[in-house]
Parts: sequence; C-alpha cells; structure tokens
Amino acid sequence: MTDSAQPADPKPADPKPAEAKAEAKAAKPPAPEDKPFAEFVPNLLIPALAKEIQAYGGPSCELTFVQGPMPVVGSECWQVTGALPNGRRFWLCFTSDSINASKTIALAEAGAEPSLLESFLIDEKKMTQALLVSRLVQRLNGQKWLGAN
Repeated sequence: MTDSAQPADPKPADPKPAEAKAEAKAAKPPAPEDKPFAEFVPNLLIPALAKEIQAYGGPSCELTFVQGPMPVVGSECWQVTGALPNGRRFWLCFTSDSINASKTIALAEAGAEPSLLESFLIDEKKMTQALLVSRLVQRLNGQKWLGAN
C-alpha cells in the first residue's frame, strides 16, 4: 500500500532577514515620552501645554520648568510652573525625574499662596504627553481659569 499523504509544505522563507527587521524597528522614532525627562519636559511638554491652553481659549501663560521646593510641603521636586496674566498660578510637581513619578498639582489665585496639594493622574498605567496636557488643561478649565467660563 502506498502512502498518499503528501508531506506538508515547509514554511516559505521569511523575505526579510533578521537584520532588516532589526533595522526597521530601529528606524521607528522613539515616543516623546521615551526621551530623557530633562529633554521631554521643556522641549515637548511645555510647548504642547502652552498650545493647548491657548486652543482652549485661555490666555498666553508663562510656563517654566524648575527643580525646587514643592508648594505647601517644601520637599524638593521637579515642577512645571504656570503663571496666567491675571495673577493665577499653578504647579505640576513630579517627585522624581520621570513622567511616571508621582505627581501633584497646586493652584493659587492672584495674590495668594497655594494651600492645598492634590494628587494628579494617580490611576493611570501609561503616562503620555497627550494625557498630561489634556488633564492639566481640563483641571485649569475646571477652575474656570480658561476660556469664557
């Protein structure tokens, strides 16, 4: 008796050698969030934040990136500080030099000092530039500091 079963065709050879695949992956630009913190915040986060505040109807604001004492508690942190033309101020604080670090936000009306720190984005598993910008602008708008509120 003859065996009529044909052997299975071997898998066709991969048209791309492993080196080409590695180059393709390497050619993909890194996500903005993968950049070093000291480069990401001033060069990407702050310009995106300024643009979104204005797009939301807010005034131009002065944004800075500094390391200094956290409002209210005084512990050292990295922070994005914002000053709106009407004297209102805000601080987005990072407890270490990583966008995935614990974050807090503090707000102060004109002529006042901040008196409360709020946790900021504590439940997010993946931190992105878009998320940081949208939630900070959303928080400022919630204070009725932006646009025609």
